Amino acid sequence: MAITTQNPATGEDIQTYQEMPPEEVARHLDSALEAQRAWTSTDLEHRAGLLRSLAKCLREGAANYGELMTLEMGKPLAESKAEVEKCAWVCEYYADAGPALLADQPVETDASRSYVSFQPLGVVLAIMPWNFPFWQVIRFAAPSLMAGNAAVLKHAPNVSGCSVAIEDLMLDAGFPRGLFKALLIDVPAVPQVIEHAGVRAVTLTGSTRAGRAVASQAAAAIKKTVLELGGSDPSLILEDADLGAAAASCATSRMINSGQSCVAAKRFVVVESVRAEFEALLVERMSGARMGSPMDPNTTLGPLAREDLRDNLARQVEESTARGATCLLGGERPQGPGYFYPPTVLSDVRPGMPAYDEELFGPVASIISVPDEAEAIRVANDTAYGLGASVYTQDHARGERIAASELEAGCCFVNSFVKSDPRLPFGGVKDSGYGRELSPYGIREFVNVKTVWVA
Repeated sequence: MAITTQNPATGEDIQTYQEMPPEEVARHLDSALEAQRAWTSTDLEHRAGLLRSLAKCLREGAANYGELMTLEMGKPLAESKAEVEKCAWVCEYYADAGPALLADQPVETDASRSYVSFQPLGVVLAIMPWNFPFWQVIRFAAPSLMAGNAAVLKHAPNVSGCSVAIEDLMLDAGFPRGLFKALLIDVPAVPQVIEHAGVRAVTLTGSTRAGRAVASQAAAAIKKTVLELGGSDPSLILEDADLGAAAASCATSRMINSGQSCVAAKRFVVVESVRAEFEALLVERMSGARMGSPMDPNTTLGPLAREDLRDNLARQVEESTARGATCLLGGERPQGPGYFYPPTVLSDVRPGMPAYDEELFGPVASIISVPDEAEAIRVANDTAYGLGASVYTQDHARGERIAASELEAGCCFVNSFVKSDPRLPFGGVKDSGYGRELSPYGIREFVNVKTVWVA
């Protein structure tokens, strides 16, 4: 079978890759296990040094890596280059913090000496999506390699070039051959990888449907999983919010990565007394986006990554308006090549509409009117997802109370849009998955937390 990548800005083919046959995949998994057994004996400072080398290589190749991401999945070039810098940041975070996070932790007991030790699990399989083709991989790989594991990557087929480039990047940084391997395979080959004796854990970022399938396969093989799945993140706009700042923040969140982010604000839950003013400000902000070639430095909104994604988003908008939503901006597929979709704002959104019930993976904002704070919180939580949420209010204590205690999500922000940070845990609840990436919590997901007791 062949895997062909495609430029979403033009619809033209880029490159064709041959899918690895099962016997080749098995050889790579055996090699990864062999490399991991040697890697586990290296000291933490050596591993940290290679992560710093990886950060240096990322920055030196930022222009090339940025262009590759933009070519394969269509994000604006400035965002691609920023993604590379963020990858370097997470490498440096774990290089600096990793040795302390993985150090033995003494515990006072009746033993002469007892402590908790953090030991690597083995080979970790990462099943990664196309929307942040470098960041999603590096944010998993940096802590996993630092902890002494090997990593094998099953990337989304439409960013196969990025997958190969990341493997080459690891070798350039000095990591042992085989310790990180990109597997050019598609979904039907994944169970074989999960079942391999050397693979001890699986991390997946993707759809809830994919998460269910992978979790069930890994559970049958008794292997740990971390799942970062979809999101339909709410932003609560309360009556005392700074509406201009809130609209600017919400518009940015909705259009980052051309709207293709799990933690992008998608549902704007607005108290009715300020709805009209907020709608006008949000429309003004989103209408200012410049849609065009993602290679143009002036472009702020590129195409969606695939034709089927654009078609599904258009269907969701059309069905929502047919059921009574009001389209304040956009809502029509542009003519011409590429998989573009314009900034779109829907108002009068209610349950029973795709714009309320489903995740909108593109630059479409859903405005849901509510009478007060209590109903805003109820609507925000009225979703199967629980990845991120934000609340806008000039009463910081009020916002913190809602974020900390009322919203059902793994990442809750006050007066800002949700974003990931290497220093903070990242992940969700409900159908958005379980487990955490980044921060001290992320590096300890794929270790054996071992008790050692000496009489």
